[in-house]
Amino acid sequence: MMSYHWFDFVGNIGVACVLFAYFGVQSGRLPAHDLRFSLVNGVGALLIMVSLFYNFNLSSFIIECVWLAISVYGVMKHVLR
Repeated sequence: MMSYHWFDFVGNIGVACVLFAYFGVQSGRLPAHDLRFSLVNGVGALLIMVSLFYNFNLSSFIIECVWLAISVYGVMKHVLR
């Protein structure tokens, strides 16, 4: 039987953040250059990474690291603008 832990919940919140941001862009409600898009994606990636520290998967960890780096780039681009 599969158990559900706090870190699974945190990871699921992260997934919801990433999906929410992506849907916002695809539906035209959230511009991709908007600071909120990068922030929500970055938070989502961090939360997913928390869950990966407990149930590690290298491929997922790599993509979340890159996703976080891209989000940080987006935030920095906005800050420097």
